[in-house]
Amino acid sequence: MENQNTDEERYYKARKRVEEIKGFYGNLISYIVVNCFLLVLNLVTSPQYLWFFWPLLGWGIGVLFHGLKVFNYSPFFNREWEERKIKEYMEKEEQTKKTWE
Repeated sequence: MENQNTDEERYYKARKRVEEIKGFYGNLISYIVVNCFLLVLNLVTSPQYLWFFWPLLGWGIGVLFHGLKVFNYSPFFNREWEERKIKEYMEKEEQTKKTWE
């Protein structure tokens, strides 16, 4: 029974991970298609001022951070950092309980 729960948990975690990756690639494809359209629109309507760089830059920053999150690349706030902080707060809470008892 316990093994079955573990298998189900692993399955749901894996499924969630796949959905996150799929969402990122959907975002990336939208970014490419829409920005190509904006480039063409910009060059056709007002080639003297290249405004398409602004949405390219803004959305690109969002895509970058989305990719960093999905692929678990964070030099500052990675999983190990999260685990350390969780343990730290749990220990502080435990010490606080002991002092009040």
